Amino acid sequence: MAVLDQGVAQPGPARRSSARHDAQHARHDAARRDRRTEATVPRQHPGRLVDPPTGRVEDEDAESLVELYESVASLLASRGEWRQAYEHLRYALEVATADKTLPPHVPQQFRVEVARLRREHAEAREQSMRDALTDSYNRRYLDQRLLEVVEQHGDHPDGLGVALVDLDWFKSVNDTFGHHVGDRVLQQVVGLLQIGLPDGGFCARYGGEEFVLMLPGVDDAAATAVAEAARARIEQYPWATIVLGLRVTVSIGVAHQPAAGGAPPNPEQQLRSADGLLYTAKQSGRNAVAYRVGGEVRLSGAPVRRPR
Repeated sequence: MAVLDQGVAQPGPARRSSARHDAQHARHDAARRDRRTEATVPRQHPGRLVDPPTGRVEDEDAESLVELYESVASLLASRGEWRQAYEHLRYALEVATADKTLPPHVPQQFRVEVARLRREHAEAREQSMRDALTDSYNRRYLDQRLLEVVEQHGDHPDGLGVALVDLDWFKSVNDTFGHHVGDRVLQQVVGLLQIGLPDGGFCARYGGEEFVLMLPGVDDAAATAVAEAARARIEQYPWATIVLGLRVTVSIGVAHQPAAGGAPPNPEQQLRSADGLLYTAKQSGRNAVAYRVGGEVRLSGAPVRRPR
């Protein structure tokens, strides 16, 4: 419709009537177009951006509908809404497969896209479970894995070991050498802690300079041996290669609960028990592993003098 300048004379009654007539025809044409495309245009839905196709798709509309579902799937994936992204790619694949006018390579492209989306989802999920600094598992992963560990290893005759590890005087490292060196220390400690873990075991950052070692399927002696070996590796590592004068040690509390003939392991309770034993190791002078044999608390390691 033309835009009239204010300086131009307004149309008379006949021209106004003609304009109204043209507008009515335009509205009728638009309504007819809407009815023709209603079956092929995805509808808005509270649970997803568009609904799946519910009826026959006209050949001339299949390509545009495929493109629409593909673009929506990409948008959903960018938001991390992976399940809905899968749905829309699947809808696109169904349309592309059903429509024989599309080139044969189009359905295969969508199969590749679905595989790529699955891979990206797995990678994103893995990254969400990792600590950004140390690349060890994070607290979220630990919380999710506690029950899974019990289900998988709760009936193992050797039970479950949990070790809580804390860096000794880590604040002094940051204060003396800077946070950049402190970050490198945390990264190296994680690498040393992850050596020699049993099958199904893992290291997770519990918070700050504290880490948890989950040790499924091992008896109490083996759990203590894993912790003591980790303590010794960290003490003996050549920390001076990072910066002269640097020394790092850890204190560890190890709690073990056998499964055979008793209650299934309770990792949360074991974490609390390991925390109490960690406190004992620190009170003893640090650079030590505290554990129980029967009802008696024992220590291994060598107490160290606090750095100046």
